[in-house]
Amino acid sequence: MSINVQEAVKRSIQTEKNAMNFYQVGAKQMRDTAARRTFEILAQEEREHAGQFYRIYDGKDIPSLDQFLDTPPDNESSWITSISRLIDEDFTEQKALELAMEREQNLEQTLLETAAKVNDSGVRAVYELNAKETHNHYLMIESEYARVMGMVHETDMDTYVRE
Repeated sequence: MSINVQEAVKRSIQTEKNAMNFYQVGAKQMRDTAARRTFEILAQEEREHAGQFYRIYDGKDIPSLDQFLDTPPDNESSWITSISRLIDEDFTEQKALELAMEREQNLEQTLLETAAKVNDSGVRAVYELNAKETHNHYLMIESEYARVMGMVHETDMDTYVRE
């Protein structure tokens, strides 16, 4: 099954912006400095992902990536509605990290599915790279989640196993 590659790339730029805004909004709510810093790093990386897609986008409707990314969040996006709902209900770092892991897993799957439908090897490579980096985001969030929850960190695992 073939897809309209440029339309998919444009949607991916928007998705990366939504993810960036998700992390920016979440970071502002966090009291835990390390968790906030994790979300700030992720927001910056999502901005970089948008740039990777922008470089392969042929459309002329986004003349400046920075101007586009600096526009207010799309309050209708599932990324923003999910973090807004969490803020309105009972925001905790734990819940925000759980939500972020879920969002990243879903995004990784979508990126891999899109990559499988793209015939252009250069475009496919951008999707596959972003899927890999998205998986790394999941691992980063998972590690921060373990810290917030007081779980044994993976770097200490050998110490605990030997004792």
